[in-house]
Amino acid sequence: MNDVHAKPRVVFANFLSDLAVDLGESEALAHWAQQAPRKIWTLRPGDVLVTPLPLSEAFMTYACALLRMPPASVTVLDVPPAGAVPLAQAVREAELTERVRALAAAPGTVLLPTALDASAIGFAREIGVTVHPFPTVDAAGAALEVTMLLNTKAGFRDVAGQLGMRLPAGDVCRRAETPATVSGLLEKYPRVVVKPDRSAGGHGLRFVGREDRRWADEPLAAVGGAEGLWVVEECLDVAASVSIQLENTAEGTRAVFHGAMRTVQGSFTGYLSPLPPQWAHLADELEEWGTKLGGHLAQYGYAGPFSLDALVTEDGRLYASESNIRRTATTTPYAMVTRLTAASGPAHPTWALGKGRARHRFGLPEALERLAAHRLAFDPAHGAGVVLYADEPADGHSWRYAVIAPHAARLTELEDRLPGALGFVSV
Repeated sequence: MNDVHAKPRVVFANFLSDLAVDLGESEALAHWAQQAPRKIWTLRPGDVLVTPLPLSEAFMTYACALLRMPPASVTVLDVPPAGAVPLAQAVREAELTERVRALAAAPGTVLLPTALDASAIGFAREIGVTVHPFPTVDAAGAALEVTMLLNTKAGFRDVAGQLGMRLPAGDVCRRAETPATVSGLLEKYPRVVVKPDRSAGGHGLRFVGREDRRWADEPLAAVGGAEGLWVVEECLDVAASVSIQLENTAEGTRAVFHGAMRTVQGSFTGYLSPLPPQWAHLADELEEWGTKLGGHLAQYGYAGPFSLDALVTEDGRLYASESNIRRTATTTPYAMVTRLTAASGPAHPTWALGKGRARHRFGLPEALERLAAHRLAFDPAHGAGVVLYADEPADGHSWRYAVIAPHAARLTELEDRLPGALGFVSV
């Protein structure tokens, strides 16, 4: 992303946000907050990271070495857990607001939140900084309504239809109306997918077929209360889930990267960029739709990153599925890949995100030793290898990784060797 690096930044890892899901979904929010340590890859000397999860010393040393910056050149501020509350509130409850204000005192400092939500905007105003990339806090606040709307399934369907995107057949309904809506669509289609209006990463999705007679007796996820919206759509014969990441700047909307998502039952498990050859021809249509969406967002004052997700059917047609008006699970890894390959890697590297479960428990130092022993560790001189980009897992087993290579064949070869190095038994 074209973030302004000349100005010091407070990187605000507010994964606990009502932008993606209801704050009542504490389990999902706690799971997403585990991503916070990876924000180290976005830091430049002079930056501050405000994180709900501490970084291990080993990970800090490892990441800073690859980024070629001294660990002491950045500040990492750990915020003690405060439950399912926005990060700004957790900062206040921990009496850390004055500390952040002092760290943000340099002229021109900006807040760089993961999610542009009301809490982050209020916090920027409180500590006296602007929200990147908006010129003023008021400008960021003016964009909040469209940001919130287009992070919902119903809001996206409405706008995408207006913009001429191809959509799966479906309806929007209240929670109490979902049984009738599902039944009606099952008369036309053999399977449907039921989506809570505000969800991310596949959270809360339910797939229902005509044979699933008891589904209506099972409670839906507790999202949005009785009046909350749900979207019910035809379950397409999907060959791939793809996405494009874009950015609204003062010069207009620009495409940043695209790729194919790795999913299990609608849940995100990894990513491959750029689009593999069999889907590469869809990049133009994805970019056309994403540019239209960017133009719509710009009309309502939104600036910054966003993504458009889509489904590819078995017959090769593209269907828009949702938008994410925020930094996503691929934004930080892309920034990492770009930085690590800037000096000696290819101009347009191939990269993938994945996860695996190790048979035996071990920490980051041993994991790095294993990568080195198998000649898989990322090599800055060649811009290729494996990066453990998300810190060591709390359980010592569930490792997330990125593979970077000059081309797809090399990436496949590296990723195929990884399970043997780390002793993976499953994803």
